[in-house]
Amino acid sequence: MTEHPDLAGLQRRLAEFAAARHWQPFHTPKNLASALSVEAAELLEVFQWLTPEQSTAVMSDPTTAHRVTDEVADVLAYLLQFCQVLNIDPLAALAAKIERNEGRFPVPGSGKHPEA
Repeated sequence: MTEHPDLAGLQRRLAEFAAARHWQPFHTPKNLASALSVEAAELLEVFQWLTPEQSTAVMSDPTTAHRVTDEVADVLAYLLQFCQVLNIDPLAALAAKIERNEGRFPVPGSGKHPEA
């Protein structure tokens, strides 16, 4: 079984890849956010005309599954590079956002009121 790489290791590999090709001057927050948006749109393109049922089964077709997997990788790569450039810890940012959302959107019937 292959060990899953850690986030910091992936960010390091992405930075080394870009550095070896002298791409760092182009990896500005604006450019990386733009590239992230383009890759997210390419992921959406796979699903564009599918029915809900077809979209649920998209990974059962090897060709489509490969496209989805590649686009997910592209989105994640640009997101990780964006976070590195701006010194954002993506896992800490997600954990904080989940915590805020738990306060904003309580479980129905829990008796808790959303934060103001």
